[in-house]
Amino acid sequence: MSTQDAAAATSAAARSPVLFALTIFASASLVFLVEPMIAKLVLPLLGGGPSIWNTSLAFFQTALLAGYGYAHLLQRVGSIRLQAGIHLAALVLAALVLPLHVTGVFGAPSSKHPALWLLGVMTVSLGAPFAVLSATAPLVQAWHARTLHADTGSEPYALYAASNLGSLIALLAYPIVVEPLFSLHAQALSWSVGYGAFILLMGALMYFVTRTAGQAPPVATEAAADDAAPTWSHRLTWVVLAAIPSSLMMGVTTHLTTDVASAPFIWVVPLALYLITFIIAFSTKPAMSEATTLILQAAAVAACASILPFKASNLFLQLFIHLSAFFLTALMCHQALVARRPTPGHLTQFYLWMSFGGVVGGGFNAFLAPVIFNNVWEYPLVLALACLARPWGEGPVERWRWVTFALGCLAAVAAPIATFAAYSGEIGRADILGVSGHDLMLMLVKVALAAAVVCAFLVRRRGIVFFGIITIISLAAEGAGDKVDVLKSWRSFFGVVRQSELQLPQMGGTVRMLSHGTTLHGAQAQDPRWRCRPLVYYAPETPIGQVFSQRQGSMSALRIGAVGLGTGAVAAYTRPGDHLTFFEIDPLVIRVATDPAHFTYTSECAKGQVDYVLGDARLTLAKQPRDQFDILLIDAFSSDSVPAHLLTVEAMKGYLTHIKPDGVLVLHLSNRNLDLRSPAMAVAFAAGGEALLQRHDAAKSSPMLWESSEDALIVARNEKALAAFAADPRWKPTEPVLVRPWTDDYTNLVGALYGRMKERWSWLP
Repeated sequence: MSTQDAAAATSAAARSPVLFALTIFASASLVFLVEPMIAKLVLPLLGGGPSIWNTSLAFFQTALLAGYGYAHLLQRVGSIRLQAGIHLAALVLAALVLPLHVTGVFGAPSSKHPALWLLGVMTVSLGAPFAVLSATAPLVQAWHARTLHADTGSEPYALYAASNLGSLIALLAYPIVVEPLFSLHAQALSWSVGYGAFILLMGALMYFVTRTAGQAPPVATEAAADDAAPTWSHRLTWVVLAAIPSSLMMGVTTHLTTDVASAPFIWVVPLALYLITFIIAFSTKPAMSEATTLILQAAAVAACASILPFKASNLFLQLFIHLSAFFLTALMCHQALVARRPTPGHLTQFYLWMSFGGVVGGGFNAFLAPVIFNNVWEYPLVLALACLARPWGEGPVERWRWVTFALGCLAAVAAPIATFAAYSGEIGRADILGVSGHDLMLMLVKVALAAAVVCAFLVRRRGIVFFGIITIISLAAEGAGDKVDVLKSWRSFFGVVRQSELQLPQMGGTVRMLSHGTTLHGAQAQDPRWRCRPLVYYAPETPIGQVFSQRQGSMSALRIGAVGLGTGAVAAYTRPGDHLTFFEIDPLVIRVATDPAHFTYTSECAKGQVDYVLGDARLTLAKQPRDQFDILLIDAFSSDSVPAHLLTVEAMKGYLTHIKPDGVLVLHLSNRNLDLRSPAMAVAFAAGGEALLQRHDAAKSSPMLWESSEDALIVARNEKALAAFAADPRWKPTEPVLVRPWTDDYTNLVGALYGRMKERWSWLP
């Protein structure tokens, strides 16, 4: 082949968009595979709450911004060959932190400053390769603009859709394929090898691009005309349009996991939808037009604003409306971004400011909102403000729109008035046409809000008017929302904690409850007759209560450890001479549970010594003396954000070393969405323990909260320690070979989710 033919072949290869798309696709896949991977390595040490996920997303967005900033600065280098050399060196230097692992530079996780600890660990462990990989999309698109676009006018922005497609596939593949099939060590090693393979792929693209472009001047010089140069107004618009979807993604995630259903993997859904909006918006032929998006977004946001405070509504309806409103609003903003994109010569600047907007939105939710709000108020706030991104129309607002706006506001305001009437006064107790006044008023609430939603939809073409009516609907719905008697609400890095009350005549009146997100973490009756009786999970009738009753009958003094404080109900079992240590990760929970103004189990009901150890239970337990506890209760799995590192073979071996030879370990395994019994039984067997299982059903005649149905596994170092329980027919032998035991290197939450689904739906294979 002649030199001329070789050059032609090289040029043809470079001009093929496939190599550009493949490189961007590969980099995005690596980025979104490593996100859940590093999360699995790090996040369980902090409990797995939504704020931890949001902080992680804020880190990834910041690292993305760093990568985009690097790509933008690299465009100041005129020669593509020199750019390629610098980037290749950056890829190789970033590989020095591999193979992927969690740095120990910052020591154990901090419960007082968890966000700073998490950001520091992720920066050192992953920051460099993540940022360099993130630079691929804008950098390769810029090279595309200087080769294909310069000669053929081919659209480089379409490659961003390939980037987000790779991100989406990797994000969904991790929990479904990667996590169940590969150990964590194999995942980290495979990703590190994949990073090396990507360097080779990037090198191939660099070779072809440099052979094609040579020393060609940047396209930016051709697009430097004043009418094409972005102004600060353009940049601010890009930032705002990128910040809104980023904030909403975190806001809807926190709302769903706090108030609706903290089901496993629900965090993945908003992020996946977020990526899909990029794919649609940046596609050459979008699957949904801007006009269609605006119509659907108006309907979804109005419906979402009207139901947002109603936590007791149908679960699937709630999920559908919230996720639809988020998806369509994010798509609306991203389509508006694409419509305002600059010429390809300013491509890297566009992505830089867009990324900065993502950091602004994510940072607001991750760092500012938990400090200034005691609830997830950032979600409805940003959802309403997003309506201002809709077209405002031209000229004065038509009179009929103002009339419709006024009618919608009146209908919305009628909702909280009707709610007030339903719960107080003669109207609520009246019988109107055979229907109770209470039910009639609640029906009126729904009709009023539905009418307001219709009015909002009719004025959707005027963004400022639409924003106004959505704001009124949001405030009115909040006033008409579910009437749960929440006395107090607190918010920490680890989530939202609420204290509420329920009137139960069977227990003398008021029962005070503590919930963390959607999970009840304990309750206490206020009547003196029942105030020191443990309720729900800890009642004497439950497996946990049975263990304490049996041990108290055979031992004069007990040394007790309990992972998970809740309301502190376990303290009510302590007698003079007993010593109980709670291991709790959230300082807010300790503050609430030990304050007599809220709960008195630890201050009034405990007769023995009670103390507290703050931090991740596995790390703090490891510092305790061996052969110490008569009873060690692990009650950290009832929440749907399961700290899986507390249920591994390595963790179980540690627990067994801290109980006495005749001591017992109790695992409370009740969970709404995961079958934790099967892995727990397998783990106990693999760790060398003896185990018994009890599936307790609460008596149907029991008052609400008196006791609860629950699953519990009791484990000991030898059969003798379990002899008394083995004689009790309520405790059954275990089946330790149903699933593969979880280890620090392998967990399978998808399998646990499927196991729970099989229990509910017997038709599943």
